[in-house]
Amino acid sequence: MCRNIKTLHNFAPPATTDEIRASALQFVRKLSGFTRPSQANQQVFDRAVDQVTEAAHELLASLVTTAPPRDREAEAAKARARSAHRFARSAD
Repeated sequence: MCRNIKTLHNFAPPATTDEIRASALQFVRKLSGFTRPSQANQQVFDRAVDQVTEAAHELLASLVTTAPPRDREAEAAKARARSAHRFARSAD
């Protein structure tokens, strides 16, 4: 599950609220072991996602860097190239 959590710091444009919440959801899913919690745990699960989202917003707003912002398309292209190389079939 955690493989889906993406780096959100230092991108142009900055990470959206939806992206931050999605990473918080993945984090809480990993910690709890639930993809979908039971009704008995839903409220606690949702509260944890809200709290992690808030903490992530605060973290991203507080981080500083002198590096230029990364381009989302360039980073996505690099990830696709790594994936293609990783899963390429060897020639027989």
